[in-house]
Amino acid sequence: MDISEETFIVNLGIHVRQLREKKNLSQQDLANDCDIPKNQIGRIERAEINTSIKTLVKIANALDVEPKELFDFSLK
Repeated sequence: MDISEETFIVNLGIHVRQLREKKNLSQQDLANDCDIPKNQIGRIERAEINTSIKTLVKIANALDVEPKELFDFSLK
């Protein structure tokens, strides 16, 4: 199956937001836990940026999930 980069980034952002909300964290809470700016969390969730693996590992750690779980989503 071919998937566009844009579709993947959009779905990744949606999944990060769902995981964050499941943990009852605000964007600011997650940003603080990751030591990254709050606006970067928002830009990731809105698929405005293609973030680095380094940042995704920080997010996974803050959400207490394995990094691979960030990629465990159905494509829409």
